[in-house]
Amino acid sequence: MSARIGLGTHLVHNVPQAAAHAVACGARWIDTAPNYHHGEAQQLLAPALADNPDVQVSTKVGFFHRPDAQAAVEDGAMPAEELEAGHCIRPRYLRWQIERSLGELGRERIDTLFLHNPERAAPGAVFAAFVELEELAAGGGIAGYGIATWDGFSTGAFTVPGLIDMARQAAWGQPHHLRAIQLPVSLVSMEPIVQALDERGPIGQAAAAGIEVFASSPLHGGQLPSLITPELAALVGEGLAPAEAALAVVASVPGVSRVLVSASTAEHWKQAADTVAASPVPAATLREVTDVLAD
Repeated sequence: MSARIGLGTHLVHNVPQAAAHAVACGARWIDTAPNYHHGEAQQLLAPALADNPDVQVSTKVGFFHRPDAQAAVEDGAMPAEELEAGHCIRPRYLRWQIERSLGELGRERIDTLFLHNPERAAPGAVFAAFVELEELAAGGGIAGYGIATWDGFSTGAFTVPGLIDMARQAAWGQPHHLRAIQLPVSLVSMEPIVQALDERGPIGQAAAAGIEVFASSPLHGGQLPSLITPELAALVGEGLAPAEAALAVVASVPGVSRVLVSASTAEHWKQAADTVAASPVPAATLREVTDVLAD
């Protein structure tokens, strides 16, 4: 089994069941957000986190469950206009949401707090958020922070060196707490894979700086296995099923620290955990796979 595998709760239908299967298969990281599962994901994870104190947890601030955010507006933590926009990373709201998330998760500390698609925010908002997150890290409410983005790196909204410079400035000369990035990595989102094989792009840059890389959506929301031919799966590794081949590729990308999987059943979790724990696919094979898909 592999501790590099983590539970991603975005598309999970039965959160407590998925958490139980994930932990049983060796997962030691759970990733969630306040807006997942109709705003209930964090509360649903609390029992599993209480029973497994060694399991680390990451959550996010940015998108929100509207009824919860209405409470933030009433508390003065969020302007009403951002409630309508559906996204907020203002410092006061960050602190409000993190305190709420700690209560829902039943934890005294969040291991990594991700800004959720911060490319949606106004210019300067990310730096202001980093300043607040550095203060929260110093106070012990979070161990570290990062950004979780769908296309922020591919569109040029962010670069890893730029984020590191921002974190250093936000820390005012002290060691910064920028710990991780999260982005989609799959046979559909291949650009990060191609770049990482040459030690470039967000994955290569993060790895070089000692920043963890969380690979999200490795099966592209469950759609990818149906798109993988038997020939492609065999190229990745002999005897691999399409889902196993897709996961094996992502788990083998140089610099990827954790692979977030949204499997629900015990069978799928064991399959995924065994695949992530297996010997990595050679870099030459990864290049061949990306070349085949690029044609």
